[in-house]
Amino acid sequence: MIKNYFKIAYRNLVRNKVYSFINIVGLATGMAVAIMIGLWMQDELTYNQFHKNHQKIAQVYQSQTFNGVIGTGSAIPRPLEMTLRNEFADNFKHIIMSSWNYRGILTKGDTKLVKNGNFMQDGAADMLSLEILNGQAHGVQDPNSILLNASTAKALFGKENPVGQVVKLNNLYNMKVTGVYADVPSNSSFGTLDFLAPWSHLTTNTEWIKNSVDSWGNNSFQLFVQLSENATMGGVTAKIKDIKKRIKDTAPYKPELFLHPMDDWYLQSRFENGVSIGGRIQYVWLFGTIGGFVLLLACINFMNLSTARSEKRAREVGIRKSVGSQKRQLIFQFLSESFLVVSLAFVLALAMVLVFLSPFNTLSDKSIEFPWTSLWFWVSILAFVFVTALLSGSYPALYLSSFQPVKVLKGTFKAGRFAALPRKVLVVMQFTVSVALIIGTILVFRQIQYSKNRPVGYDRNGLVQIPLTEHDFEGKYDLMRSEFIKSGSVIEMSSSSSPTTDVYSNRSGFIWEGKPEGFQEDLAYTAVSVDFVKSLGLKIIAGRDFSREFATDSNAVILNKTAVKYMGLTNPVGTIIKDDDEEDPNPPMTVIGVIDDMIMQSPYEPVKQSMYVFDKFNNASYYNLRLNPAQNSSESMKVVEDVYKKHFPDLPFQFQFVDQEYAAKFAAEERIGKLAGVFTGLAVLISCLGLFGLASFMAEQRTKEVGVRKVLGASVMSLWGLLSKDFVQLVLISLLLAVPVSWYGMHQWLQKYTYHIEVSWWVFVVAGAGAIAITLLTVSFQAIKAALMNPVESLRSE
Repeated sequence: MIKNYFKIAYRNLVRNKVYSFINIVGLATGMAVAIMIGLWMQDELTYNQFHKNHQKIAQVYQSQTFNGVIGTGSAIPRPLEMTLRNEFADNFKHIIMSSWNYRGILTKGDTKLVKNGNFMQDGAADMLSLEILNGQAHGVQDPNSILLNASTAKALFGKENPVGQVVKLNNLYNMKVTGVYADVPSNSSFGTLDFLAPWSHLTTNTEWIKNSVDSWGNNSFQLFVQLSENATMGGVTAKIKDIKKRIKDTAPYKPELFLHPMDDWYLQSRFENGVSIGGRIQYVWLFGTIGGFVLLLACINFMNLSTARSEKRAREVGIRKSVGSQKRQLIFQFLSESFLVVSLAFVLALAMVLVFLSPFNTLSDKSIEFPWTSLWFWVSILAFVFVTALLSGSYPALYLSSFQPVKVLKGTFKAGRFAALPRKVLVVMQFTVSVALIIGTILVFRQIQYSKNRPVGYDRNGLVQIPLTEHDFEGKYDLMRSEFIKSGSVIEMSSSSSPTTDVYSNRSGFIWEGKPEGFQEDLAYTAVSVDFVKSLGLKIIAGRDFSREFATDSNAVILNKTAVKYMGLTNPVGTIIKDDDEEDPNPPMTVIGVIDDMIMQSPYEPVKQSMYVFDKFNNASYYNLRLNPAQNSSESMKVVEDVYKKHFPDLPFQFQFVDQEYAAKFAAEERIGKLAGVFTGLAVLISCLGLFGLASFMAEQRTKEVGVRKVLGASVMSLWGLLSKDFVQLVLISLLLAVPVSWYGMHQWLQKYTYHIEVSWWVFVVAGAGAIAITLLTVSFQAIKAALMNPVESLRSE
């Protein structure tokens, strides 16, 4: 019997090729989208699960209060490590101090590579479940040892055994390779860990880190922990949260420590006023919802076309019932058709996924592979196919099997005036979803462009920054500035302790006249050279720039506009800012100028109050070069590289265009926007396929009516309008539903940005006009085709 079910189902598919094509292609597209979104979601939700102990690993975070506002971050003071070891050791299996992500130069012979790494304490490899392929993990106990990942080891040593050999770090330190570990997957917070060096190397060779062992006010480090078997995140957090409050210097800021679990680093990364408010997890559920909706749209097409053709199959149902078929058997018959269509669609969907997975990875910045060997995937897929078949076939099966055989065989069966109502409801649902997605996509792209076009406060064009590796550039600033400018390709140059697009240091502990009692300042702190303002093209609002003509500028400071307001200064130029450290105070600084705000951190947030001090201790981390606008940029960079290589022949030439670094801040949002745009386009395509099928069926059903109207003198345009108006009315209803829903949803989404667009009325007009235009284009082919048909042909049987 089952064989007969599928045989009849196959014959129906072949007999109705157009409708079968629409059903299979529509379902396949919806299923392919759902599968790809499912793979993307799995990659997101399993982020960091490569690490075997991920449920027990955490990073120590702290929240501090500045003037009633709680800020949260992962930067902690170095003494915290020993406090945890001495007082709470039973709660931890590993306590690992770490540097921030470090970009270093590894040299072996003539091979020089710029790689990312971390300096971490012994035990890091075990905590992170690094797979040691060669050598041993605990070799990093030696300050001059290093672990390499497999790809870095291969790039440096080829087929040689790297263990026991020496690489040079930053052209300065000879580091012995003690082990090689497998590359960490990209969906890990340590996915770019090309090398792992010992923490003791930093504490031995870097003076300020060596001196920070007892400094509770210096929040410049990271601390990772792995809990012991019986410890819990909440329990340990409760024990350690008030450690810093015991320290006199930090008590005014009400610091509270807590453990941020590894499973939340990626998806729950945003904090507001000391409370986690989500993060990327919102995009995960957003795309999960979109995937569900796209699949639902495809299922709606199947339901609509199946029920629309009910009268064609009414006689078949009547005959089957009259010869003894039960309703249950008819339901199985129609469900078998559904399973056949879904199975064929699934095969096509898999082919689509395999073809488009690579460009999808490029678009989403992922490295997703098709999980051929995953039992979990295939079980999920079978369940997915089963649910999709039930979802798309249940209503048609129940509807068609309910026909009464007497009425059908007598010829008195009528679908009824309300028979088309469910189909209309489903079409409205389709376009409500499609229009809402169109509106959302438009607003996402507008928000990104709004933030991109926000004034940054400096001239990004032709601005290049060169990162300075440790020790190599010390004492050479004046020489390099002279050489670069003399080349003619650079018109100005400066140095700074932070890149133009970020802030590496924040400071507090200052006193100035008029400072409110109890005021807790938090200032972005950047040490710069004399030509910083000029090379970046900053606008001076008051006072002047640093100058070589004033020896006193070694103790001068420039504030940004936000800092002036933040500090409550009416006449900022000339203000004396003192260090409130009574034991080891720095010389007082004099405000010599005020510059317009420049965006150095998130373009979606307010500019932070900032101070720019004269770099008298040579703490530069970057050279900032202003290229000659009269020359071609690529040609200028060749000249710059030649000058660089002349003075640093043993170092690879590294540089970054500031406009590209700034654009990278929008990368995540742009990827999300592009993905949303693609999925929205596919949702609209699926809806159009359904409309095309319904329009084709309607034109077929009304062939004789059209013929009569043409004989009576109806024009092609009037017939086109007659056949199109029903669909336009349904789309207008969907607009009435989609507009308030999408307005509310996008309004809530935009509130998470301090600087955001307003939801303009014209967006809804454009989306609505677009939906109507798409509808008319979709149905017009069938409507005009029917209107142009020769009435003799359509009325011949009458």
